Amino acid sequence: MIERLVAADDRLALSRSWTTRPQREGERDDAYTFVTEAAFLAHIEAGCFLEWAKVLDRYYGTPVPDVDDPRDLVLEIDVQGARQVCERCTDVVCVLLDAPSRSVQEARLRQRGDDEAHIRARLALGEAEMAEGRQFADAIVINDDLDQATRDLTAIVEASRRRFAVGQDDR
Repeated sequence: MIERLVAADDRLALSRSWTTRPQREGERDDAYTFVTEAAFLAHIEAGCFLEWAKVLDRYYGTPVPDVDDPRDLVLEIDVQGARQVCERCTDVVCVLLDAPSRSVQEARLRQRGDDEAHIRARLALGEAEMAEGRQFADAIVINDDLDQATRDLTAIVEASRRRFAVGQDDR
């Protein structure tokens, strides 16, 4: 859905997150920048991340964006990272994407090939993340129907552009 949104709007750019987790079988090479823990920690030390977090024993982070890129940056990040970005930046719109149900979320985790222990840990963490994310998200989109969710995100992007264009940041 995020890829569809970005592909349809040349004023958007998708940030490529870094991670220390191994690449899943069949996962696209450009899904993340896959790095060692040492490389990730060096990037933290150098101040090269906009946000970063350790989730289920793996690091994930968003590189500091290129300030010369005029496009609006889209981040696909967890709740810890979203909170950091919202605290650090003023021109942010935080959208919480949620599965239509926990059973659908579990099926999606299984479909991508995660092992049973990771699925259980992810589901437990997901409950806490959803509760936290609902406290500060500007909008919530239920990822049930791909076309509808993409339309919802597109409408949020357009409304946000209008809001920031007139300087009415009402966060």
